[in-house]
Amino acid sequence: MKLSQKVAVVTGGDKGIGRAISLRLAKEDADVVIANIHTERAKEVRDEIKKIERRCIVIKTDVTRSNEVDMMVEKTIKEFGRIDILVNNAGISSMAPMVDLKERDWDANMSVNAKGVFLCSKAVAKHMINQRNGKIINNASLAAKRGALFLGHYSASKFAVLGLTYTMAIELAPYNITVNAVCPGIVETDMIRREWKWGRGPAGNDSR
Repeated sequence: MKLSQKVAVVTGGDKGIGRAISLRLAKEDADVVIANIHTERAKEVRDEIKKIERRCIVIKTDVTRSNEVDMMVEKTIKEFGRIDILVNNAGISSMAPMVDLKERDWDANMSVNAKGVFLCSKAVAKHMINQRNGKIINNASLAAKRGALFLGHYSASKFAVLGLTYTMAIELAPYNITVNAVCPGIVETDMIRREWKWGRGPAGNDSR
């Protein structure tokens, strides 16, 4: 009953760490909104959550598009009346040495991993300010603490997440809103399994 009557939004909540977070929040009695660019696997997580008698909806959302993010927040407020928790988990990764890194891969990582956190936090924080309460948790990475081989673009995007987290924590504290980041190490997810295949060529994943 720790999160009874709380509403949590999880971006990229369909698999890997995001799936585990969504299920855990539900097991702690929160109602969950899964905001995902791909909805099929997200619906499977939704069905699992409903089996433990918590409410859950899936909203198709590209976190890099402000209009889709704003619509997701509006739908959540309409359905549940509030947002208490935001978990910015959506992220992508690919691997390449810096000298071979394509501009489009740099832009994609920065857009999803950093801009996505900004857009979702901005949209949700406005409602949390009115509530005078809220929690925002950003999924950064150990790569945000140090460089990572063949992951310069990914690492840079996660450093950006940490910088934004510090700023939001200061700006939102007067409204009783806490902002934190977690920096996971290697977790065996679909994305990591793709990275382990680096020897056969660049790998990528999209869990927006």
